[in-house]
Amino acid sequence: MENLNPIDPWAAPLTQVAAFIGLLWISIKIFSFWRMIASLFILPGKSLSTFGKRGTWAIVTGASDGLGKEYALQLASKGFSIFLVSRTQSKLDALASELESKYKVQTKTLAMDFSANKDADYSKLQSTVKSLDTSSGVSILINNVGLSHSIPVPFTLTTDQEMRDIITINCTATLRVTALVAPILQKQKRGLILTMASFGGVFPTPLLATYSGSKAFLQQWSTALASELAPYNVTVQLVQSHLVTSAMSKIKRSSALVPTPRTFVKAALSKIGRSGGAQGVMATSTPYWAHGIMHWAITTFTGGTSNPVVVGINKRMHEDIRKRALKKAERDAKKQ
Repeated sequence: MENLNPIDPWAAPLTQVAAFIGLLWISIKIFSFWRMIASLFILPGKSLSTFGKRGTWAIVTGASDGLGKEYALQLASKGFSIFLVSRTQSKLDALASELESKYKVQTKTLAMDFSANKDADYSKLQSTVKSLDTSSGVSILINNVGLSHSIPVPFTLTTDQEMRDIITINCTATLRVTALVAPILQKQKRGLILTMASFGGVFPTPLLATYSGSKAFLQQWSTALASELAPYNVTVQLVQSHLVTSAMSKIKRSSALVPTPRTFVKAALSKIGRSGGAQGVMATSTPYWAHGIMHWAITTFTGGTSNPVVVGINKRMHEDIRKRALKKAERDAKKQ
C-alpha cells in the first residue's frame, strides 16, 4: 500500500539540532546568571593596594559633591593622599580640611571649571600632577566629573550652551585629564583609571539624547583604553550606575534601587576588576547589586540595549519627568 504520510528524513535531526541550540542558549544564560551573582555578592575585587601604597596620590575630578566627594573620603580612609579637582574652591577647602583632620592624609586642591576647557587650567593641572609624581607618586585617577541636562528635553530644544557643556565636561575633560595621568601610570607599570558612566550610556535615553550619547562614548573609549594599557598592568574600569541620591539626580531619599553615594562608592571600590551586572562587557562594571541585577536582566532578556521596547519605556519615563518638572517650574514662577 502506498504510504500517504512519509516520514521526513530530516525531521529528527532538525529537532535534535533545535533542542541542542535551545539547551545551549539556556545553559549560557544560567552560567551568565551565576557569574553575575558571584561577581556581585561573593568574589572580591582587586585590593586598592594593588595600585599603589599608602601615601601615594589619588586624583578625583568633580570632587566637591556627591560621588566625587565620597570617592575622596573612602580613598583617604585607605591611606591615599588626595588631589581634589572641582569648580568651587570653598567646597574643595572644606573637604580637604575634613580629609586631613579625619584621616591624616595629604591633600591638594585645584579649582577648575571643566566646561571652560581652558588650556591655562590644564597647564596648572599638569604641573600639579607632575609634582605629585615626583614626590610620593600617583596611583589612581577617578574620572567623576560629569553633567546632565537640567531637565529631560528633546534634542531639538536643547540649547547650544547646554549641549556644549555636556560634551565638554563628560567627554573632552575626561580625555584631557586622563591624557595627563595615563603616561605616568604606564611608565610605572601599575595604577587604576576609574571612569564614572551611567545607564544613560548603556540604554539610549530619549529626552537626554546628548547626555546619553556622551556616556556611550565613554564606554567605547574606556574599553579601547583598557586594551591599550593592559600590557602595562594599568587597570582601566568604566563604572556603570543607575540612579544615586545626588544633586544631579535630584533624588534625596535612598532605597534599594537608589543608593546613597557612600553605599555606591563602597561597592565600586570593593569590586575593581569584577563585572557585576555588566557580564561580557570588557573593562566595565555595574558593581552595586540592584543596578547590577537590573543591568544583567535587561540586556539578557530584551534582545539588547537598543531594543525598541526598552527605548520606548525610557522615553515615556522621561516624558513624564519633563512634564512634572515643567509644572513645578510653572508653580514656582507663580509664587514669585
